[in-house]
Amino acid sequence: MPEPFDALALPSTPVDPDPAFAGQLRDDLRRLILNGAEMTTTETTPQQAQVRSLAPYLVVTDARAALDFYVEVFDARRRAEPIVMDDGRVGHAELAIGDSVLMLAEEFPELGNVVAPEGGPLIHVEVADPRRAVQRAVELGAEQLRPVEDRGYGLSGTIHDPYGQRWLVAQAAPRATAEERVYRHGEAGYFTFQVPDDVRAKAFYGAVLGWQFSQGSLPTAWGIEGHGLPGGLWGGPERQTGWKLMFAVDDLAAALDRVREAGGRAGEVENQPYGRTADCADDQGIEFWLWQQPRE
Repeated sequence: MPEPFDALALPSTPVDPDPAFAGQLRDDLRRLILNGAEMTTTETTPQQAQVRSLAPYLVVTDARAALDFYVEVFDARRRAEPIVMDDGRVGHAELAIGDSVLMLAEEFPELGNVVAPEGGPLIHVEVADPRRAVQRAVELGAEQLRPVEDRGYGLSGTIHDPYGQRWLVAQAAPRATAEERVYRHGEAGYFTFQVPDDVRAKAFYGAVLGWQFSQGSLPTAWGIEGHGLPGGLWGGPERQTGWKLMFAVDDLAAALDRVREAGGRAGEVENQPYGRTADCADDQGIEFWLWQQPRE
């Protein structure tokens, strides 16, 4: 009689998954992504966008093209990768616009999800420059329904995009940014999670903590879309593995002198849009940044 474990040595033969299991897995993934809350941009001191009590969920004719359009026209930021169904249609995608989240999907007539007829919802979106946004939208195929003008409540104009949606494009009011917050001396303002392999880290922490990621300025740099202190993930075997914090100081030059006096390493001062920074290490070789915010 052959041993049952002999089967382990046989070549494996791929099989299609059970349809019920595949459907349940797809529904679970959709539910988990819909429950995501906050995101940060890939800037060093990012604004956050979160799913609020009321958030638009659009049905569009071409989700992939619509995502590109909203990124280009409204300066939207992508939130993870879209969910693509077995037939190739996009079943769910998310963008962050300012401090809010826009959700969208392609048409699924069998589920009753179709593009709203002409005269459907009019979505109010705030942008830094309504004239530029509307001009760019028209260049990309949108129809201008009302020109951008000030009717007593700020600049605004109306467009109908190529994917079935109407937008009231308005001037955004000035808002406080993360840079305008005053951090106390010694307070952590940002973190970078340095890992040998960013692809593996994204898969692991996405599964365990529900983090989502947005592409940064480098191929292996990612903004972390999660709760808590703003931060990012940076992959590469040449980097020291672990968490690297950025600490605010009142006087960067004086703080660097104290680093040297205490036996640490003080790097060169760099001027950034968000202030002056220096890459340092303590007397045990643990790396960190020091950061002096710009003052009025």
